[in-house]
Amino acid sequence: MGVQKLDKLFKPNSIAVIGASDKIGKAGYRIFRNLIGSGYEGVVYPVNPTKESIQGIHTYKNINEVPKVVDLAIIVTPARAVCEVVEQCGKRGVKGILIISAGFKEIGEEGKKLENKLLKIKKKYGLRIVGPNCVGYILPYLNMNATFAGSMPEKGNIALFSQSGAVCGAILDWAAAAKVGFSSFISVGSMLDVDFGDLIDYFGRDAHTRSIVLYAESITNARKFMSAARAFARVKPIIVIKSGRYSEGAKAASSHTGAMAGEDYINDAAFKRAGMVRVKNIQDLFNVSSILAKQPRPTGPNIAIITNAGGPGVLATDAIIEQGGKLANLSAETMVQLNEFLPSHWSKSNPIDIIGDSDEEVYKKTMEVCLQDKNIDGLLIICVPQVMANPKNLADNIIDISKRSTKPILTSFPGEASVQYARQLLNNNNVPTYSTPEEAVESYMYLYRYARNLQLLFETPEERNIIQVENHQKRLKEIINTALKDKRTLLSESEAKEFIELYGIKSTRPIFAKDENAAVETSEKIGYPIVMKIQSPQISHKSDAGGVALNVNCEKDVREAFRNMMTKVKKNVPDATIEGVTIQKMVENKGSEFILGSKKDPVFGSVILFGLGGIFTELFKDRSIGFPPLSQVLVQRIIEKTKAYELLKGYRNIPPVDMAKVEETIINFSQLIEEHPEIQEIDINPLAPSGNDLIALDARIVIDENPEGKPHLIIGRYPNQYISHVKLKDGTEVILRPIKPEDEYMWLEMFKSFSEETVRFRFFRLVKDTPHEMRTRYCNIDYDREIAIVAEITENGKRRLLGVSRIIMSPGNEKEAEFAIVVSDKWQRLGLGSELVDHTIAIVKNRKLERIHGTVLKDNTPMIALCKEKKFKITEGDPGEYKIEYHL
Repeated sequence: MGVQKLDKLFKPNSIAVIGASDKIGKAGYRIFRNLIGSGYEGVVYPVNPTKESIQGIHTYKNINEVPKVVDLAIIVTPARAVCEVVEQCGKRGVKGILIISAGFKEIGEEGKKLENKLLKIKKKYGLRIVGPNCVGYILPYLNMNATFAGSMPEKGNIALFSQSGAVCGAILDWAAAAKVGFSSFISVGSMLDVDFGDLIDYFGRDAHTRSIVLYAESITNARKFMSAARAFARVKPIIVIKSGRYSEGAKAASSHTGAMAGEDYINDAAFKRAGMVRVKNIQDLFNVSSILAKQPRPTGPNIAIITNAGGPGVLATDAIIEQGGKLANLSAETMVQLNEFLPSHWSKSNPIDIIGDSDEEVYKKTMEVCLQDKNIDGLLIICVPQVMANPKNLADNIIDISKRSTKPILTSFPGEASVQYARQLLNNNNVPTYSTPEEAVESYMYLYRYARNLQLLFETPEERNIIQVENHQKRLKEIINTALKDKRTLLSESEAKEFIELYGIKSTRPIFAKDENAAVETSEKIGYPIVMKIQSPQISHKSDAGGVALNVNCEKDVREAFRNMMTKVKKNVPDATIEGVTIQKMVENKGSEFILGSKKDPVFGSVILFGLGGIFTELFKDRSIGFPPLSQVLVQRIIEKTKAYELLKGYRNIPPVDMAKVEETIINFSQLIEEHPEIQEIDINPLAPSGNDLIALDARIVIDENPEGKPHLIIGRYPNQYISHVKLKDGTEVILRPIKPEDEYMWLEMFKSFSEETVRFRFFRLVKDTPHEMRTRYCNIDYDREIAIVAEITENGKRRLLGVSRIIMSPGNEKEAEFAIVVSDKWQRLGLGSELVDHTIAIVKNRKLERIHGTVLKDNTPMIALCKEKKFKITEGDPGEYKIEYHL
């Protein structure tokens, strides 16, 4: 369902409160009271079968008696009555439902049955539902308080969505004291229908909302959630606190990856990949929200501290370094200016200790000088109660300067009685203030890391060749089907290594030996030294079972290793079926060993893990997690977060590893995971450097017998199916394919080839400059929401883009998309525009859309002619524009 259908919930002109009450203390009393007493300008109807009037207003016995079809029904009845009430609302034509009532899945099976019944009713009538089991929501710009909370927060620019009603109450109290306002304040409850993804999409487009804050206990529909967050995190910061950070679920995992990729690490990685900021506790949520609401966002890590006492300045410095920030280097010009008016014994460096006998005017001059310094990204003002500086007067000065500053200014006034009024004054005038310098620094750094993370996420990746495995798909399916036919979910080592080799990952291929003599014969054939491993479908971790012998050098050692192995394994895993052993060449590894793995998370689908490997994998727990599909830049980010990265660069007597080869291996591995949703878990451990290559010394793959309906990829993969080859009128051969992030520089070159007229026809205005941030918007796209088809040629050995057609789908709207096209001037009138339109229409049909639409300037005669040729409907639009539509 499209987000526009949420207007009935969040822009209602009329509301019915079903279960409205006269009894003080009841939720139905408080919600109705809040609605009629908060200044909401719509009509509110109380519905109660046993009352003539409620709170002095005529009451209706049921929704059918209400004189008009309302936009929103708020249900505050016992859970057992909710389904019947919702059915009545659906029949009456009500489309927005807010269910306050508890007693659903949170109480167990009976509650789940009620929710399933509600879902059927929702689908039957096309309803949108918030709840159940929530405290409602507040929309300050509509003066609408549909909760049983007592106060209406101030109007502001933060949208808050919370799964916890108690947290909602705490935040309301804090916001009132801190003078933080909200654009919306929504308790989501069980998220039967409307979830975080819907809300981010809806309020991401809201003009009053500049940032979004989430309190999440669980994530539903992770792909929709990630898509929505990625769409808006670039322009509106999304702050999330996720409870339930620890889980015992990893204990049952059958691979090292399964054990190490714990739930919270996956949450962390998901939030980072979407560009969100994760905070760990409620206080951080408050602190970061305060900066978002009141100050410009940090653009760099360089902080200047202005303090009247040395100790707090040192504490702030420690916090900056610990959080990954930097003490700003004061410019020579700043030093000259400060020396002109500060006491001769000031600190002469950052922190700028202006000494305890400096007054508020000295603070003011120091701030003004520092804000002009290009080396400084933000200020932290610390004022410890002293004799000279009057906290109230200082607060006035800070407020005055803050109104004119484009850099964030944070304050910390440690103490209580003597600084309390000053703190209140600062809060009331959009200057965040903290009780300790450490809190201020941490809040600043959270938001700096947000900006830095986005910068890294949207860095332009290098092009990498894609492994072509089409010819091997039959063999890959055979391997999986053979295992399932044998009632095995664990592939043999030989099968697993063949699988990964088909994706360009080299390995030591094992040879099966049924008995001791066969083991000797195979070892002689391969050549010493060799590695011997147990072969058993029940044994996943061979080392733990005593089933690995390394560096075996002769026949005598082979026989001894075989006998010892059989004894140990039978003792350690008495129920295992032992088929024999495998023999493989021993690879000399003078460097470190790594792990590369993947597992299926029940919420976020397939995740990829990289880190230090070998027998100490779970002891060191060096890991970094990402989500397929992975580009070169995303792989680089994963590697850089590990201790393994330092070893890969070379450490002491360990030689460096070819980083491009490491990146290529992980990209190939990502492709393997993307193309095989039936893989439940996979470990390549150890993955060892050998010369210029990486070799998989061991590999295990666990198959999911029933992958259907389970999450696999939470981010859409590159749509190869839309690649096509065409010939232009002059015979030029052109590839039509979806755009990708690696195309950024070719896109820029194409843009520079456009005439001013072509730029105006495409962008409806003259665009002179296209900075990196703009280019990534056009090249680094979410294929679930947008498809851009580029026309590519290779000319004199150089690849070039000639034009782009683009369709942008509205979130959740399965029926239509916006359409645009541009062709470079030199390549116009050769049939390329026609080919791009035809290809785009074919994609629209494939996506089962019903309509595409766009806007064309009236003087863009070539485009108008093309639209007529392709049977687009052309109608009047805004002055100087036509609207174009194509119905399928």
